[in-house]
Amino acid sequence: METVIYLIRHGESQGNKEGRFRGRTDFPLTENGMRQARELCGELKEIELAAIYSSPLRRALDTAKVVAEPHGLEPVVEEGFNNISLGEWEGKPKDEIREKYPDLWKLWITTPEKLEIPGGESLRKVMERSVKALERIVERHSGQTVAVVTHRAVLKPLLAGILGIAEPYFWKLHMDTASYSILEHREGRGYTLSLLNQTRHLREFIKEVF
Repeated sequence: METVIYLIRHGESQGNKEGRFRGRTDFPLTENGMRQARELCGELKEIELAAIYSSPLRRALDTAKVVAEPHGLEPVVEEGFNNISLGEWEGKPKDEIREKYPDLWKLWITTPEKLEIPGGESLRKVMERSVKALERIVERHSGQTVAVVTHRAVLKPLLAGILGIAEPYFWKLHMDTASYSILEHREGRGYTLSLLNQTRHLREFIKEVF
């Protein structure tokens, strides 16, 4: 029996547009981010979704609500898909962080898996909680198709944990805003990534480098 999971990154947020570290800071979607969500909705409206799960942050939840509407669904908030907590980096411009924390910035752009931000959460912790959340959903929706709307810093460790991708993995995986990836699960075989970072539905998006 096959379970299909659409892994969705939220649309562009104000924090993305301003070049800030987002983390748990509750940035709203921009006008462009809402348009991206509508384009994503058009792409997925013919898919028979049994449920849509979302991070509690509004950039993800608002994206999920747009995608859910034609399916007659209400997004289910799952704390396990909340974004990484970035401690002292929360909401700060990336240029400011690069100047104030040069050693930590170097880790961020090379091996963020080793990064420990003061007051923040490690990618290892994000991996542990997001994998547990996904496994609960797969057990609950065996043989169905579901969607998960979350964040870049959740999707990457989630995929690494589920697929057994060794460190350093973070910069080897890429997910644009309002993109989707497809993960399949079969009993006895486990997980297969069948699609990564689909963006054909988007008229315009800005590729984030860091």
